[in-house]
Amino acid sequence: MAPERARGIRLILCAAALLGIAAPGATPAAPVDPAIVEQQRAMAAARKQARAAERRAVQLERQARAMRRAADRSRAEQAAAASAIQAAEARIAAAQARIFIIDRLRARQRARLAERQGPIVRLTAALQTMARRPAALALVQPGSIDDMIHVRSLLGTALPEIRRRTAGLRAEVDRADALRRQADLAVAALRHEQDQLHIEQRALARLEADQRRQSQGLVDDAMTQQDRMIAMGEKAKDIASLIEQLDEQSDIRMRLASLDGPRLRPALPGRASLPAPSAAAAMLQGVAKPPRYRLPVLGRIVSGMGEVSDSGVRARGITLATARNAQVVAPAAGRVSYAGPFRSYGGIVIIDHEDGWATLVTGLGRLHVRTGAELIEGSPIGTAGGGSPRVTVELRHRGVPVDLLPIVGGG
Repeated sequence: MAPERARGIRLILCAAALLGIAAPGATPAAPVDPAIVEQQRAMAAARKQARAAERRAVQLERQARAMRRAADRSRAEQAAAASAIQAAEARIAAAQARIFIIDRLRARQRARLAERQGPIVRLTAALQTMARRPAALALVQPGSIDDMIHVRSLLGTALPEIRRRTAGLRAEVDRADALRRQADLAVAALRHEQDQLHIEQRALARLEADQRRQSQGLVDDAMTQQDRMIAMGEKAKDIASLIEQLDEQSDIRMRLASLDGPRLRPALPGRASLPAPSAAAAMLQGVAKPPRYRLPVLGRIVSGMGEVSDSGVRARGITLATARNAQVVAPAAGRVSYAGPFRSYGGIVIIDHEDGWATLVTGLGRLHVRTGAELIEGSPIGTAGGGSPRVTVELRHRGVPVDLLPIVGGG
């Protein structure tokens, strides 16, 4: 037997044996990929966050149209723009998770396709080797007729399996094409959401510029408060002492605001009635309810309250890993009592919510508020930094850290 023909027969026998290894029927299910499962959860969470942010944006826009005071309308418009930015950020996160899932599925599908193609490719090569030899030579070559009969019998048995396998391969190829089309759509959706994010960011920048022009007459008062804030920041040894000073000032301001007006002198001495307890004093005797609260930025919680870091510091709030330059908003309505850089915390914002409640947000790359600014829930206060930003938020009541996750329902 010629070497070429012998090699062809061996290839046919080997490929046919490989085809017979797998039992006929459906292809066994692929094992579950933990990375795909994790990204599916992230995509579902991001889509949920996007829907919630879109609802907030629509509600705030409706409130802004109904407001008569220009200052209130401006705050609502900025909060609506910030919610629209967060919705776009959430949709981008969902698109990125979807692209990861599709790429992972395509890689697995390509490996599976290559594995299933191998035996059929080798069998096709063997048939091509046999076809290159003229059939007339089988009459003059010893043993050729017996070999040909054996090969024909083998092929007659293997052909149904070959047809079934090639049909499966065609289905795999179709699935590969479908995944490629899904990948193209996902990339296009990601680019669209990124363009939409830039549009929303420019809209917020215009609103902030308009507000600065409208409030130009209050610059002197704002500068005075800013100078006081800088002085307090330089005097405070750490962030705890800074918050303590701000809490004291908040209490003083609240007590002054709750004082009654001047009383008329009674007609007869000794007839003066005792003043009623002030609202502030009544509040101090009870437990104030926490304000309506939300997380200030979209992201993944990387450390919770009470966890001890590698440096041995116990966390007083939660830290979120977020996207670069992610929009950060006020978690509740209040007044900015501090806004600026502080020690190693980067840019920080402290918001006084009254009733003894205050929020500290650290890790900001850029600040969009000044000390003394009045905020509503969702008002933009800044953006996260670059690189791998971490934003920490602490909720305190009279200086005591409070676990905020039960208040926001886990975010």
